[in-house]
Amino acid sequence: MNNDVSGNQGGLDALCINTIRTLSMDAVQKANSGHPGAPMGLAPAAYVLWTRIMKHNPENPGWLDRDRFVLSAGHASMLLYSLLYLSGYDVSLDEIKNFRQWGSKTPGHPEFGHTPGVETTTGPLGQGFANAVGMAMAERHLAAWFNKPDREIVDHYTYIICSDGDMMEGIASEAASLAGHLGLAKLICIYDDNKISIEGSTDIAFTEDVALRFKAYNWHILEVNDGNDVKAIFAALVQAKAEPKRPTLIRLRTHIAFGSPNKQGSAAAHGAPLGEEEVVLTKQNLGCPADITFQISDQVSTRFKQQLEEGREAENRWREKYNAYASEYPDLAKQWVDAMSGQLPAGWDADMPKSTASDNPIATRAASGVILNAIAPKLPTLIGGSADLAPSTKTYIDSSHDFQNHNFDGRNIRFGVREHAMGGIMSGMFLHKGLRPFGGTFLVFADYMRPSIRLASIMKLPIIYVFTHDSIAVGEDGPTHQPVEHLTALRAIPGLTVIRPADATETAEAWRQAVQMKNGPVALILSRQKLPVLNQNNSVKDLSYGAYILVDLDDKPDLILIATGSEVHPTLEAQKLLGRDGIAARVVSMPSWELFEKTSREYQDKVLLPEVTQRLVIEAGIPLGWERYIGNSDAVMGITRFGASAPGGTLMEKFGFTPENIAQKAKSLLKR
Repeated sequence: MNNDVSGNQGGLDALCINTIRTLSMDAVQKANSGHPGAPMGLAPAAYVLWTRIMKHNPENPGWLDRDRFVLSAGHASMLLYSLLYLSGYDVSLDEIKNFRQWGSKTPGHPEFGHTPGVETTTGPLGQGFANAVGMAMAERHLAAWFNKPDREIVDHYTYIICSDGDMMEGIASEAASLAGHLGLAKLICIYDDNKISIEGSTDIAFTEDVALRFKAYNWHILEVNDGNDVKAIFAALVQAKAEPKRPTLIRLRTHIAFGSPNKQGSAAAHGAPLGEEEVVLTKQNLGCPADITFQISDQVSTRFKQQLEEGREAENRWREKYNAYASEYPDLAKQWVDAMSGQLPAGWDADMPKSTASDNPIATRAASGVILNAIAPKLPTLIGGSADLAPSTKTYIDSSHDFQNHNFDGRNIRFGVREHAMGGIMSGMFLHKGLRPFGGTFLVFADYMRPSIRLASIMKLPIIYVFTHDSIAVGEDGPTHQPVEHLTALRAIPGLTVIRPADATETAEAWRQAVQMKNGPVALILSRQKLPVLNQNNSVKDLSYGAYILVDLDDKPDLILIATGSEVHPTLEAQKLLGRDGIAARVVSMPSWELFEKTSREYQDKVLLPEVTQRLVIEAGIPLGWERYIGNSDAVMGITRFGASAPGGTLMEKFGFTPENIAQKAKSLLKR
């Protein structure tokens, strides 16, 4: 890239930087909505990064060895959109003018898959930071896997711009701590220390020494005290790239809404337009034409067009390197293509274990661990771990080793007790491309990572979440560790597929569905307690349908019993009790609402029989939501209070999940 940087704010640099500022101001003003202040303060740093430091090709935003850029401070989205437009990405000036409008490529916060050049969806503060850590981890793992001496096809950096708000969020602290532990030297964060938040000066709530905190995390710390000093910014970025052992934090002191005579340094410029009069005054103050909106001079256009040529040349150099690599290492080159395409190897599930009713009972979490280790050797892109719970969640790949500093080829990630960051990091690893991440914790802690799950669903990332210890049957640990509302809460997230298998066979099918999923995350909900293996010989068994007839003693049953997970087993016993009293009950296992609702109406009617109006749901969670299948929330045997500390079997009995109680409830329905 062009490294000619002047040490002052005059000349072409100033014109380009002020164009970023005026575009941001004008777009926010036209939309009458948005955040102009941060883009105005960050324009010099972003300009230097994008034009002098970053390796990227606007003609090919998906170039595999590009540097990644994450605007964790997603509210400053016009900064990113201005850079994308000026650099030659497929974002037009009309799109800039349609900022925050229906159908535009420039939504209020950056959205992955919606705008070319946007690497991840950001806005909820701290999430982008964790995503970037995941991207840097992916780069290190793929480099360890594929690179050879003098044939390094994976060699790029991950850059973050984050705000004071990002630094206040716990997820950023979690992710930064792990990044420092791992020594992710190709991770560089520009911290926009403008000392302003929505409510005013940050010192009303945030007076810590951020640089000192990051130093304790084992980060390399650099400081630039003038956010307009492009020479100092450039030097800091060059120094950061040269750091071989630690990620780098550049504390950049900026002024929000720089150039605005009345709102610079004010919270009023954070999340609202400057106002038409102030926009004019600011342009005059910056030496820009005050009576023209969305002004881009020929000089600025020419300067930014260099990005197209430089990016094209950079990618061509990489392709030459890759072609030589592929010639010398054809087997690795094939693995590279498979990994980057996300193509599943033929026969990847050939060694998937098959269970029978004669097998010993096994917890679905344990069955999941067996399955993971059966498929991992044939799925080299599968990588993940747990939030300090691998022995309990069974999420360790025995055929590999730990992903650690200087051992980045390991496929077992020790996330530590950092559920929220684990979720964001997993998303970043997938967004990078080339890896299929999974992560495990107890179901009750899904709440700790919910914002990361939500964003993964928005981005339609096929992440695999392994949630174990799925009900009050957790037992002695008590209500703090017994999920009650969590199944419903996860099912409420659009695009997330929740699967709660009833035994080892269903668990194998759940993993098969998760691995094959291409358009959204999957949550596997698994038991702590051992469960018998169901007799599937006479069933219409296919978990891909989300629900199926497990046992049917009559083509025209008196009622339908619907159950999930461990509750399927007492439900089957209840069916036998009902049969002795001459009541024909169909048992339906429904491990996944989401998969079931993708099936045809014909199949759904075949399973649930519209003519059979008496249906009873048995699930150890809150009943909310089941009315869609039964039309009567009273016909759900669920839990509407927190659990208790006692052996799991005792709790299931005390809360009524016994064959006798299920049968009695079914009889009471039929008497109505």
